[in-house]
Amino acid sequence: MSQKILKLFRIKKVTAGVLFLLLLVLISDGSCRQETEPALQLRPEIAATDSTPYQNNEPVYIYGIPANSFNIINGIIKPNQRLSDILLPLGISGYELDQLTRNSKEVFDVRKIRARHNYIILTDNDSAAKVRYFIYEHDPDLSYIFSFNDSLKITEWKTESLSVIRFSSFTIETSLWEAMKRAGVNPELAVALSDIFAWTVDFFGLQRGDKFKVIYEEKQIRDDVTLPGRIYAAMFISGNREYMAIPFVQDSIESYYDYNGESLKKAFLRAPLKFSRITSRYSSARLHPILRIVRPHHGIDYAAPVGTPVYSVGDGSVTETGLDNESGKYVRIKHNSVYSTAYLHLSSFGKGITPGAFVKQGDIIGYVGTSGLSTGPHLDFRFYKNGYPVDPLKVEAPPVEPVREENIEKFIKIRHVIALLLSQIE
Repeated sequence: MSQKILKLFRIKKVTAGVLFLLLLVLISDGSCRQETEPALQLRPEIAATDSTPYQNNEPVYIYGIPANSFNIINGIIKPNQRLSDILLPLGISGYELDQLTRNSKEVFDVRKIRARHNYIILTDNDSAAKVRYFIYEHDPDLSYIFSFNDSLKITEWKTESLSVIRFSSFTIETSLWEAMKRAGVNPELAVALSDIFAWTVDFFGLQRGDKFKVIYEEKQIRDDVTLPGRIYAAMFISGNREYMAIPFVQDSIESYYDYNGESLKKAFLRAPLKFSRITSRYSSARLHPILRIVRPHHGIDYAAPVGTPVYSVGDGSVTETGLDNESGKYVRIKHNSVYSTAYLHLSSFGKGITPGAFVKQGDIIGYVGTSGLSTGPHLDFRFYKNGYPVDPLKVEAPPVEPVREENIEKFIKIRHVIALLLSQIE
């Protein structure tokens, strides 16, 4: 834990720090993970339209590249803009782009470049202004450097960060996302919590007064950018019910378990979307919004923007993909001899999603759309048991393997420390 900063918020007892250090030792099997946490990297603030040479004598580095002798051009990827649209007008040939892509296909797929993300171009500071580097900021802490020098290649660059351990709590007023923003915490933490509690907590049915407690690592990428890292412990409280998330390593794999040592991961996710809202529930008699007739609706409708990823709720095999006038584009998955699911009104299918393909829980199988009989972008999600439709919100998914008997003693020690720490967060 070199150079880590420990900040305890609203901790009542001075022993909390000692307990937390003990927790780290227990979780890490007696040896804390050694991480280098150097000072923050400062990115030069240059207007997106500027083309500015550095001409002073003080060395300036951009993503490890000495930039004094270059012109620096900043920009933002526009919707539907391709890499060739940016670089061909600057003199990079189609051959160079093709070779660079082929040479580095294992490093980065250029088709994954996202709109509205920043880029930096370094060109020679002369009349030719040859492009030497194209730097694409894929995530706040991850960028890719495209080199157009003697070797045409792409290099991954991870931004150095400073880690802080935080103890926080969030009480729901309207949504978890809003509660985190109100507390000044990066709402991306909500995504991490939804991944951990995805099989236990219905994030579409959170109630006012529900509460989360969490001990987590916060990575400070720049002065104005923080990202959530590892979650050391969490608890969800709803009325008289409490759900703990305790990290524990078994068979060299760290997973989260509840107070009794049962895995929080279940055979099925609670929902096929990360964040959305339910607009129509399972019903035996619903007025169809387009046909204006009453008939069964054996699914759950989740409203979400077009293009929102749709995830398989469990492992299984794709039995059917297709398009019809009512369901639009759809995918059907058989999970085992008992359960199967269907995903309707998609805009497109996920990569490799064809009949016979095997998918794992959490794989992207398609994207939200409004195909078929639809009044707007949404996913119609359906669940079947022994071939008959059932309410997806009432399916009791079996858990995966719990903490084994030979590991129970160590698990109880970790659980005791975590319970003490969580109890001291207001």
